[in-house]
Amino acid sequence: MMDSNAPYELRVGVPSVEVFRRLRTDAGLSDKAPEAVALALPNTWHGVVLHHKGEPIGMGRIIGDGGTAFQVVDICVHPAHQGRGLGKRIMTALAEELERRAPATAYVSLIADGPARFLYEKFGFADTAAHNSIGMYRLMGAS
Repeated sequence: MMDSNAPYELRVGVPSVEVFRRLRTDAGLSDKAPEAVALALPNTWHGVVLHHKGEPIGMGRIIGDGGTAFQVVDICVHPAHQGRGLGKRIMTALAEELERRAPATAYVSLIADGPARFLYEKFGFADTAAHNSIGMYRLMGAS
């Protein structure tokens, strides 16, 4: 699908392992082992890659079981392109796909880093603590 804000183009799909790792680290997110990324990418429920003049500069993915549980992950935009509403464009594409294909009873979660919470709130995401829940995580390999 063509993006109305040339020279940016949003394409459905996932990047290569190498591009995925570069997009994450360029945006200040943690790197992931290439073997782990190679396992993960084919299991994407829906993904988008944002291109600038043909080069990938951002992405976002939805993972999950396709019915009851989904998680929005890997939302990132290269720092040189931040502040232009591109994160919102990525989230809009992901939210539209959830609205189109996910069952009404599906639970969609994400982890918001810092000020990203304000972007996600615009898409109806709420702080779990306000609903007597707490987000938890475990990083495998960390003791």
